[in-house]
Amino acid sequence: ILVQSAQAMLAQANQVPQGVLQLLG
Repeated sequence: ILVQSAQAMLAQANQVPQGVLQLLG
């Protein structure tokens, strides 16, 4: 469970900057 939650947090942390870069780009 801890591993899954950690992966979910990392996924969200990665998705946010990508969305911002797309808007700026």
